[in-house]
Amino acid sequence: MQKRGKKYNQAVTLVEKDKIYTLDEACELLERTNTVKFDPTVEIHFNLNIDPKHSDQMVRSTITLPNGSGKTVKIWAFDDSGNDKELIAAGATVAWGDDLLESVAQGKIEFDIAIATPAMMRKMWKVAKILGPKWIMPNPKSWTVWDNLIAIIKELAAGKFEFKNDKQGNVHSIAGKLSFGTTKIKENIEYFIKTIKEVKPTGVKSTYINTIYICTSMSPSIRLDIK
Repeated sequence: MQKRGKKYNQAVTLVEKDKIYTLDEACELLERTNTVKFDPTVEIHFNLNIDPKHSDQMVRSTITLPNGSGKTVKIWAFDDSGNDKELIAAGATVAWGDDLLESVAQGKIEFDIAIATPAMMRKMWKVAKILGPKWIMPNPKSWTVWDNLIAIIKELAAGKFEFKNDKQGNVHSIAGKLSFGTTKIKENIEYFIKTIKEVKPTGVKSTYINTIYICTSMSPSIRLDIK
């Protein structure tokens, strides 16, 4: 069993066991249960009644929160058009073609998001076994493959990010920073829940969302009233 610190143990006492909190109550409690000195990320965790073994029950989409995510992402643009300078000016960390592929093949992965042109995607089979298991392979379904990479970069710079379920049917993601304040955090969470409902898989016929928890980094989780 993981040993917890004094601050965490004190924070746990503020969350009533087995209580399901309204969103207003939970957002107010985030500040009181914070255990760190830095500005922590607000996390949101969904447990969904899906079977990820079936393709028609997968949850995977993108979202741009109304108040942003508060996270700065490193973007590698796999591009063979020669527009390296323009892509970097738009917000890409690195923009390159075959040489960038070779860097990944050698194990150099220093990015959060990879984007690629359709032409480069035809070459990325070389690194599919490296990026695929890490869920960072460019994919048309997550809008990370397109001819216009500058448009993608601008969206990502504005806070657009991908979310997807894990093997247990959970979606773990971010909902902003604690410094955003209660009102903006609440707006982000409401929007995230709305988005999750909108991408309900066609294969799910009964209860879809089992539980929703929110918390800040290294702090106890708070269960939300789904209704």
